[in-house]
Amino acid sequence: MYRKISKYGFAAALMLSVFLNACSTDEPLKVSKMDFSQFEPYLQRSADTVYIINFWATWCKPCIKELPDFEKINQEYMNRNVKVYLVSLDFPNKHEELLIPFIKENNIKSEVIHLTDTDANQWIDKVSPFWSGAIPATVIYKQSSREFYEKTLTYDELKKIVESKI
Repeated sequence: MYRKISKYGFAAALMLSVFLNACSTDEPLKVSKMDFSQFEPYLQRSADTVYIINFWATWCKPCIKELPDFEKINQEYMNRNVKVYLVSLDFPNKHEELLIPFIKENNIKSEVIHLTDTDANQWIDKVSPFWSGAIPATVIYKQSSREFYEKTLTYDELKKIVESKI
């Protein structure tokens, strides 16, 4: 009898393991790599949505400090026509080595775009003529209403801005 229970127990455990792996919600992490021409349409969408586009990098301490606030806004407003894009300005050759592990370790759920166009002088003014190039920097817009912030934003500031645009 002990053998049968052991066999059945093993079989049940194996089946449970296969089932749990098949039902796992851990999808492969996808971070889009784009040059600026591919990314630029994200700055000009006309849907009835509030778009929050945050420019950051894994090496930028103020950027890292504010990421949880963007994540909280993303979760809180995900069903209310608010879309958060986290645009990494990390070096293109650091995608697999630094960016992907950082996103996994910090459980980032917002959509991440790795902007691989390193000639920022060619595109910074297209994001905002007021941008010096410093990060963190954030564009928040809905249709023709657009604001640019070259500073760290708190959750309360983000929430106030989003609420004013909804």
